[in-house]
Amino acid sequence: MDLEVITDSVESRTPEGIAAAISRLIRAGELGPGARLPTVRTVAAALGVSPATVSSAWQALSAVGLITSRGRAGSFVLEASTAWMPRHFGGLAGDHVEARLDLSSGTPDPELLPDLGPALTKVPTRADTASYLNSPVLPELERTLRASWPAPVASLTIVDGALDAISRALDAIVRFGDRVVVEDPCFPPFFDLLETLGCERVPVEVDSEGMRPDALAKALALGPVAIIMQPRAHNPTGASLSASRAKELARVLRGHEHLGDPVIIEDDHSGEISTAAPHSMGAWLPARTLHVRSFAKSHGPDLRIAALGGPAPLVDRIVARRLLGPGWTSRMLQTILYELLTASTSASAVHEARRVYHARQRSLAEELTRLGVAHEPADGINAWIPVADERAAMVALAASGIRVAGGSSFLAAPPITGAPAHIRVTAGRIREDFAQVAALIASAATARSGSWA
Repeated sequence: MDLEVITDSVESRTPEGIAAAISRLIRAGELGPGARLPTVRTVAAALGVSPATVSSAWQALSAVGLITSRGRAGSFVLEASTAWMPRHFGGLAGDHVEARLDLSSGTPDPELLPDLGPALTKVPTRADTASYLNSPVLPELERTLRASWPAPVASLTIVDGALDAISRALDAIVRFGDRVVVEDPCFPPFFDLLETLGCERVPVEVDSEGMRPDALAKALALGPVAIIMQPRAHNPTGASLSASRAKELARVLRGHEHLGDPVIIEDDHSGEISTAAPHSMGAWLPARTLHVRSFAKSHGPDLRIAALGGPAPLVDRIVARRLLGPGWTSRMLQTILYELLTASTSASAVHEARRVYHARQRSLAEELTRLGVAHEPADGINAWIPVADERAAMVALAASGIRVAGGSSFLAAPPITGAPAHIRVTAGRIREDFAQVAALIASAATARSGSWA
């Protein structure tokens, strides 16, 4: 790459300005995947700045997944995502470079997860089972889950996490070419699942109370066979389904039954740490609602466990298919989950985590509002913040040592011209310095690639 092309593109000789100039060249295709960048010292000398200034710019670019360092070989424009990573999932992953504060992950604060120690003492010392055909769910765990389920269900089983539940539900419902309603914005791995199954996604806008009824009505006219929705702590917006909106959506669904009866798959991924009341379409449409409750956000992502409840014909079909694969979710893991859900110490820890996350969301929202960024406290751990320019905002924050997720990865439909871009911020990972973090986010929210960048 001609050094002159880079230096001529730099409008501001700050770390942010240098990083944004490289970002523009990469987006314009003038720096292609695999291109080797000049050394830090070479660029510094050409621009008349310190090597530390250029090094900070390189770190910012690396943090947002635009370049990668290969040690003494130099820095290179990042190649495509790892081959095994699904396309949309990979868009979230980016380049996992250490950041001073990583707010891009969408994962819970590990310090707020309950201690597994007491639960582990209840696990059998041998991984034995009397029969491969025993019930796949521990009876005591099923009773505990049913007691807090948002609507009565005919059948309930345990699977290996929320995505496993949704994947298996879709496998049982859809066929190649079918249409599936998704929220817009939405969790990107849902897009990967639908593309793998050869399905067409039908976007439905969400607002602060959930799916918009008018948008859902239009989508139902296209004859979808399934609807995927997140009733609480929606990822990425943090919105939760209100009681009135749930009732209105049920009315819309019933009013369009002459066009079909799509199965509703509810992903309640943050229920245990959500401050919102649980509302399920199963209260109105039990014969075609599958409700998924996972425990990654509340009890630990590595537990890989979720509950799936709904009408017996659908759930039993999923259970039967699993017998020809993993068979069942380890009863040892189920024992751990049961103990975590019923022991007073772990229940108290989750209750405290819910309170802390709510307080963190409120603190961030208050500071952003004070700085002129309109933002209401979100539910759960994620916040959806409007920005003038997504990439410019991410580069600006990366230059300050903060990683966030770009909003475009979450869009189920092409963005509307003139609509604000967004970033997703895992507010639940901010433990202190809310004023400082909010100030950096507010500044980044106004950044534009064509101006400061």
